[in-house]
Amino acid sequence: MRLTERPARLRPPALRTSAFRALALRALARLSIPGIILLGIVLLGAASAAHASDVTLGIIGPHEYDLPVDFQPFNVLVQYGDGNAAGSYYNGSGQRVAGQGSHTWSGLTKYVHFRSFDAIPHVGFAFEIIQGESFTLANGRNYGGLGPTIVGPAAWFKPNAHSTFGFQTFMQTPVGTRDATSPNYWSNISSFIFDYEWKHFSFDGDVGTVVGSTKHVRGQNSYFPGIVFYSNLRWSWKATRLLEPFFALDWQNVTGTYNNTHHAYVSDSSSREVALGVGMMFNIAKNLSFTTRYTHSVEGRNTPESNAYYIKFVYLW
Repeated sequence: MRLTERPARLRPPALRTSAFRALALRALARLSIPGIILLGIVLLGAASAAHASDVTLGIIGPHEYDLPVDFQPFNVLVQYGDGNAAGSYYNGSGQRVAGQGSHTWSGLTKYVHFRSFDAIPHVGFAFEIIQGESFTLANGRNYGGLGPTIVGPAAWFKPNAHSTFGFQTFMQTPVGTRDATSPNYWSNISSFIFDYEWKHFSFDGDVGTVVGSTKHVRGQNSYFPGIVFYSNLRWSWKATRLLEPFFALDWQNVTGTYNNTHHAYVSDSSSREVALGVGMMFNIAKNLSFTTRYTHSVEGRNTPESNAYYIKFVYLW
């Protein structure tokens, strides 16, 4: 069953069948599940927003928000991986400058609990716990460790049998296992999510913001981090039941960081990036999928370029 089909309405609990559960599992296996927080968020914790080397939620793949309603509870484990060899840097004028980039490797381990409620028909819900891992090599220095933990819910409905629309909101904690992987301020990541399915094609994505609290570190100036605006769009072709090539567009704009101590914006702290990519999704089994993608920046300002590969592994039970 593909999620272009409307799931059957749930019957009373005693009558819900294993066959229905199997159908839903096959549909969900193509997803990474809603709210997938992305590697960009973790990297924001390791550096100022203006110097992150990944677009927020840039890890998402096709059918990310192709979600069912009226289903029995499910559990999902997702593992993401990302490597970015940013050999160049976009300066404040938008010029690509060689030799000021970095190499980063990141991972996200996510557990998601899906459920719906008889009292709220035709609406799906999920709650996620996400742990980030990262390693960075830049300017002759290297560091890594666990990043902040991210938690939060998502909810969605289906305007018709072929579409999904919803909202997700997450809180990111201020600390990781090392200072270099700790943003030292709380963040809220919220976005609208959407999907539309045709017989042979699909389109989905998100539009959202990241808003942080004031950053206080003893003995240092106080800062208000820039607000992040982002969007991630995915177009895919359902070539076969196993293979699904897709095209990706990621955009992010970050406002300047404000120095509360000096009552002034930090120089060159605002940033922008547009990146394009191509990838492939492998629908291996009814409860298993694997997605890979390559992405490169096409335009930017005050940010390392994206020269990145992504992988995503999804298992449902």
